[in-house]
Amino acid sequence: MAEKVKIGFVGVGGMGQCAHLRNYAVLPECEVAALAEIRENTGRAVARQYNIPKVYKTHEDLLAKEKLDGIVASQPFDRHGVLVPELLKAGVPVFIEKPLAGSIAMGEEILHALAESKTWVMVGYHKRSDPATEYAKKEIDRLKAGGELGKLKYLRITMPAGDWIAGGFADLIKREEGPPPKLEWEPPAPDMSPDLFKRYTAFVNYYIHQVNLMRHLLGEPYRVTFADPSGVLFAGQSTSGVPCVIEMSPYQTTIDWQESALAAFEKGYVKLSLPAPLASNRAGRVEILKDPGKETVPQTVAPHLPWVHAMRQQAANFVAAIRGERKPPCEAAEALEDLKIAREYIRLWKGA
Repeated sequence: MAEKVKIGFVGVGGMGQCAHLRNYAVLPECEVAALAEIRENTGRAVARQYNIPKVYKTHEDLLAKEKLDGIVASQPFDRHGVLVPELLKAGVPVFIEKPLAGSIAMGEEILHALAESKTWVMVGYHKRSDPATEYAKKEIDRLKAGGELGKLKYLRITMPAGDWIAGGFADLIKREEGPPPKLEWEPPAPDMSPDLFKRYTAFVNYYIHQVNLMRHLLGEPYRVTFADPSGVLFAGQSTSGVPCVIEMSPYQTTIDWQESALAAFEKGYVKLSLPAPLASNRAGRVEILKDPGKETVPQTVAPHLPWVHAMRQQAANFVAAIRGERKPPCEAAEALEDLKIAREYIRLWKGA
């Protein structure tokens, strides 16, 4: 694909603008050709700021009048099951925020629509696109294959509550609008009571990134084996038997973000530290300990990574996938597995 990839935006709210649009707008291989925004004043103001030539009120108008190569639809996840099947009718790749949907049933509806569309959906697990995660993943895979540090014994992810915004909404454009429009939302999950579904939704909203990152770093599926009654510890086991845990807000940081992952081998580790999700021009950090013994001097390696943040790299990855230069970091079928893991965790935690 020699020409620029033409992207249309469906929704330019807080995340639509500050996590996504501002990154696509500066990619040299990308052209943001049009946007749809039901808040008309905001839509026009955003289009002026980012030099977007076409503005529509609805996604129906946008799809009817524009020929696009891809769609970025930054919407609340409990809108996905309603909206994404409609967007897939355009027959072009679609990017959505995490998770795939608000429930397993709605996720399956999206997969059904995908099967008929012959295209694909990339789900916005931006941590996979962080240069530090990419480096750590390659190193973990290399160490597993080569055996330099022995077997992978344990994987832990810690995600304390903290300042995930990190000033990232400072340039958010908002305008005065009339009464909020009525939207269609997904129905509640049919297999949960309202209270249980509320807890499920809260868990998915806060921790589905870590559920997904666990599988990514393990390089294989895993299942939930234990849910701590206090709601702090989530434990599982991979297909090959590697124990894994997610520590959910064991403490809080009010002006910091201290998310980390540890892949422990018999003779060392790969440690990943990730920045706040909306921090700009800042990749995560990787530290690798190698202690093979046999009179070998242990080494700690800390690679210097480029000043590129995960959201920017995620946008580049979506465009590259549209161009056929790489695979999307996470597609819909895998993202459905995250919803299933979350449902099993809630079952173990609450017994329902």
